[in-house]
Amino acid sequence: MTQIFDGSGKVIPGTIVSAGPLTVAETKKGRIVVGYGEKRLKNLAKPQHKIAQVLGKEKIGFFSLKEVVTDENYNIGDKIDASVFAEGDLVTVSSISKSKGFQGVVKRHGFKGGRRTHGQKHSEREPGSIGAGGMQRVFKGLRMAGRMGGKRVTVKNLTVARVNKDENLIFIKGAIPGRRGTLVEIKGV
Repeated sequence: MTQIFDGSGKVIPGTIVSAGPLTVAETKKGRIVVGYGEKRLKNLAKPQHKIAQVLGKEKIGFFSLKEVVTDENYNIGDKIDASVFAEGDLVTVSSISKSKGFQGVVKRHGFKGGRRTHGQKHSEREPGSIGAGGMQRVFKGLRMAGRMGGKRVTVKNLTVARVNKDENLIFIKGAIPGRRGTLVEIKGV
């Protein structure tokens, strides 16, 4: 994340995203398969070798392949870059959020924890009682400690603040899910 200044001097916080170029690897009825990045063929699955051969690549395939629904007509080998976005466009961004491992209830769910005084020895960050009065069981869906993060998160209605078509960079106003280097899916609204 970083910040830029608009024409009137206001600060706009946002995230810089490298947007492509994507290459159309396969066309289907109403859908296309786009490839991003480069990866050596020996490290890819065999079905992806065929896609690389169709595009005329001998030793390099795609790092990631994604099927996209579209109304526009594309041909195999066409490039899609940052020029498809314009300043002021509303976009939806999806990605895998940062993984935080196994966390307790205070960090994962925002529990208050126990008091620090009056005989409390080691219960500052414990969840407290988890059972019901007469049911003698723990209800499903009870918030407890567990794995946190590492799930697909979608943020809607973000604004494209700037587009650098020469370097394929998009400046999106606001925060997007994921760490640096995470593959991000950007869709126009």
